[in-house]
Amino acid sequence: MPSIAKAVDAARQAFERGDVASGARLHDPQAVAERVRGRVARGHFRLGAYVKSIVYGGLDGIVTTFAVVSGVAGADLGPAVILILGVANLLADGVSMGIGDYLSTKSEREYYDREARRQAWEIDHFPDGQRAELLALLREQGYSEADAERMVEVQTRDKQRWVDAMMIAELGMLRDEADPRANAVATFTSFVAFGSLPLLVYLVGLAVPIAPGTAFPVSVGLSAAALFGLGAAKVFVTGRSAVRSGLEMLVVGGFAGVVAYVVGALLKNVAA
Repeated sequence: MPSIAKAVDAARQAFERGDVASGARLHDPQAVAERVRGRVARGHFRLGAYVKSIVYGGLDGIVTTFAVVSGVAGADLGPAVILILGVANLLADGVSMGIGDYLSTKSEREYYDREARRQAWEIDHFPDGQRAELLALLREQGYSEADAERMVEVQTRDKQRWVDAMMIAELGMLRDEADPRANAVATFTSFVAFGSLPLLVYLVGLAVPIAPGTAFPVSVGLSAAALFGLGAAKVFVTGRSAVRSGLEMLVVGGFAGVVAYVVGALLKNVAA
């Protein structure tokens, strides 16, 4: 029996192929019930949230580090300056990105929890008003009066379910179960790991002689391959075409590198 994550991937593939037979097998009521029971028994890890942090952290790492490399190369300041500025930027921006991801995820969760406490307080003190509000919100979504009343009756039997229903219907909010610390670690690690690729040839040059004029083209090639690969990996988050997404990110990252190189060349001439 496939896990829910594997079943979702298979369902996406069936949809893209228009494969009704495979979709029907995945949506067999007994199979669905077994998958859900398995998730409850094992716990559920929301990989999607961390894939997003990994992909976008890595993309930011490559683009910003490659921009530094391009700018210094355009100014013809030498490999030592590229390494100093590149490594400093890599670590400082990586820490900043990780902390930013942690704080934003934590803030979103705190905001959700605060609003959920308000909804629980209102349910305790004004249950009739909350029922009327939920009924009105469901009617606004297009449910008939009879259907909306049945839904309200079911959702208000349990307080937590009632709070969740109000959060969705009134505020359009779902609680993000991702761990802020795990998000931060994923972002920082991805930023540093992928952002180090434009610097890799210069790091190797510390131990092995690199022919003059070779390092920057190799850095460009590594950066381009990484940009395309991670851009293509965005399909795990966006569901778009891998090739199109990869090319799009390659163009964006390449443009940033070209701008940095031109600026470095211009500043070099001004300084001269």
